[in-house]
Amino acid sequence: MVQPTRTGIKASEYYQLAEYQQHELIQLINGEVIIGMPPVLKHQDIVREILILLALIARRLGGKAYASPIEVHLDDNNVFEPDVLYIQSDNLTITQLDEKRIMGAPDLVVEVLSPGTAKFDRQEKYQAYEKHGVHEYWIVDPVHEVVEVWNLSADGRYTRQGAFAGEDSFESAVLDESISVKAIFNV
Repeated sequence: MVQPTRTGIKASEYYQLAEYQQHELIQLINGEVIIGMPPVLKHQDIVREILILLALIARRLGGKAYASPIEVHLDDNNVFEPDVLYIQSDNLTITQLDEKRIMGAPDLVVEVLSPGTAKFDRQEKYQAYEKHGVHEYWIVDPVHEVVEVWNLSADGRYTRQGAFAGEDSFESAVLDESISVKAIFNV
């Protein structure tokens, strides 16, 4: 269960909170501090598979792949810990502004849904990723084993590429590669 603790604060105040120092699973979402519960094993298995997939692609293309806990500071009201993210080689300067967190938008973000985070992943975080220019957003549903893929269009809005399951594959615009859904859920 995700628990909000305080509302209406900025990132500079957030970084000073005792809760921030004490919790790994903490985020600032629209100025509200959210402390999460540890994920279940299936969630972590899926995160691991996606990280391996993206890390192998990053090794070939020169980008970087990271898994939570790693902070993404989008603005003064939004500091997230996406499950997995990918930064293209020409965007790596966003990681050099701060050794503890990424300052700015990664190129690809993956959120694996859990009961306590699904609302945030589908609403507030979706809107913030769109607003700040995350080019591709995957929402992974571990219960139904579905991957929703959203791509940023030229007008700065997400368009739904599709929902993929089972034996499906989809083309990742950011990775320029076909992704097998079975590889993600083969846990």
